[in-house]
Amino acid sequence: MDAEELDELARRLQGRALSGGGLLQLAAATGLAAYAVWAAVLMPGFRRVPLRLQVPYVPSSAQQVANVMALLEGRSGKTADLGSGDGRLVIAAYKQGLRPAVGYELNPWLLRLSSYRAWKAGCNGQVSFLKQDLWKVNLSDCYNVTVFLAPSVKPPLAAKLLAELPDEARVVAGRFPFPSWTPTSTIGKGLDQVWAYDMKKVRQAAQSSMEGSPV
Repeated sequence: MDAEELDELARRLQGRALSGGGLLQLAAATGLAAYAVWAAVLMPGFRRVPLRLQVPYVPSSAQQVANVMALLEGRSGKTADLGSGDGRLVIAAYKQGLRPAVGYELNPWLLRLSSYRAWKAGCNGQVSFLKQDLWKVNLSDCYNVTVFLAPSVKPPLAAKLLAELPDEARVVAGRFPFPSWTPTSTIGKGLDQVWAYDMKKVRQAAQSSMEGSPV
């Protein structure tokens, strides 16, 4: 696949949520035979993930990206996007000085698209896109985490973040908040709303809740 074909793929993916069938239709429309063969057996990474933890690819809007970056303004340290899709949040984080910036994604074609977008943005080799299962990644060295994931994923992910992230970390969620956490701040409305959670405050609230619960 050359740069012109990747550019066409990026334009067609913009603003679309794609299932395995949608990916196949996209492949047929763009003439990407190899991509069609891959899509016909569904997303390889998804086949190894329990159904309730699978998350379809839905690109973040420009306003969503801007809102996330606003809640990370002035911060530093390693930044990870869980389920990084086409890489736009990772690239935006890097440009804002949040480094190293890493995206974790299982879909090999989205990883390739992410690398292409990084190249177009002038930060090829400066950001990382890793084919790793977010449930198996150790996040203990991350100080900024962004998540645009489905509601069904939030409860088990909350447990993982509580167990691994340092107190100084901030988590920014888009589209859907963490149901059991109280946000430190929020910005935007509707689909563009994002929520920030400081792990130290989340842990303090969890501890207070446990202490106040009847035995």
